[in-house]
Amino acid sequence: MRRLAGLLVVPLLLLSTAACGSDDKGSDSASMKNGLPAITAGEKFGEKPTLSKGEGDPPKELKVNVISEGTGPVTKKGDALQVNYLGQAWDSTTPFDNSFDRGQPFDLTLGAGQVIKGWDQALEGQKVGSRLEIGIPPELGYGAQGQGDIKPNATLVFVVDILKAVTIPKSATGTVVAQDDKDLPKVGTNTDGKAPSLTVPKTDPPTKLVSNYVLEANGEAVKATDTVVVNYVAALWKDGKVFDSTYTTGKPANFPLPQLTLKGLKDGLVGKKIGSRVLIVAPPSEAFGNEEKQGIPKNSTLVFAVDILTKM
Repeated sequence: MRRLAGLLVVPLLLLSTAACGSDDKGSDSASMKNGLPAITAGEKFGEKPTLSKGEGDPPKELKVNVISEGTGPVTKKGDALQVNYLGQAWDSTTPFDNSFDRGQPFDLTLGAGQVIKGWDQALEGQKVGSRLEIGIPPELGYGAQGQGDIKPNATLVFVVDILKAVTIPKSATGTVVAQDDKDLPKVGTNTDGKAPSLTVPKTDPPTKLVSNYVLEANGEAVKATDTVVVNYVAALWKDGKVFDSTYTTGKPANFPLPQLTLKGLKDGLVGKKIGSRVLIVAPPSEAFGNEEKQGIPKNSTLVFAVDILTKM
C-alpha cells in the first residue's frame, strides 16, 4: 500500500531507519558531563540548549541522562507525545536539527516506529515535564547509511523536553449518524479498533468536498492549528480500492494540520469533534488535481474514513 506520509512536511527525525542506558556516568570535564557533551547554555527546561562537542569515545549503548525530572505522568508505549528537541552529532558543535527555532513542537506516537529506535527507547518510562539528554549509537540512529547532514555511523546527541503525553483511544466512539445518501460511500460503525468497512457506490463522485459524521463524539472541535492523531482507511472512488490504511500496521498517524498539504483531508477534519469518525470525499480539486502522486492516478477522487482519536 502507498503511505500518505508524503502529504506532510516531514521533519528530519521522522525519517527513521535494544540497548538501555548505562549507569556509568563517565568522567566530567568542561565539555562533558555524565558521559555526554555538556549543555553549556540554555540548560533549563524550555530553553534552547547549546551543546559542547563530545570528547573521547562515544557511548556504545543508548545513554539517557535526566537533566531535570518533571512531575507529570510517566510515558508509555502507544502514547502520543509532544516534545521539543535539539540534535547534534557527537563530533560536531553545530546542531543538525532542532524544534526550538521553528517554534513548533514535534509530535510522535511512542513505540510506533515513527522515529529512530533510540528515541522510542529513551522516551519510554519518562515523566512529562522532564528534560533529557540522550546519546544514541549508530545502530539505534541512522546507521551506516546516515541521513542528510548526518554522516554514516554517527553517534547522535539529543536534548529533549517532554511537553505532553496523551493516551490514544483504540477507536472513535459516539452517536451513530444515519448514512442516508445512497450516492455517498458507506462506512462501518464498529468501535473495536479494527478497520471500518468502506464501500464506494458505483455512481459519479461528488464535485465538492464531503465531510460527514459517521460516529459523532462530544469532544472539542478540531482547529486548523491542531495536531490530530488518527486512524484512517483511504480508497479511490474510481474502483473502491483501498490504497492506504493505518490499520494494516496497527499504528495511528499524527497529522499536524498546518503541514498537511492535501487540502480536502485538512478541511474535512477542521471543525469536526475529537473522538468522532468522519467520512471525507475529496474531489480532484481538493486532492492532487491533474497530477499523479505516489501512484494515485491524476484527477482521482479520494475517499477517507477517519477516526479522530485525540489531539496534541
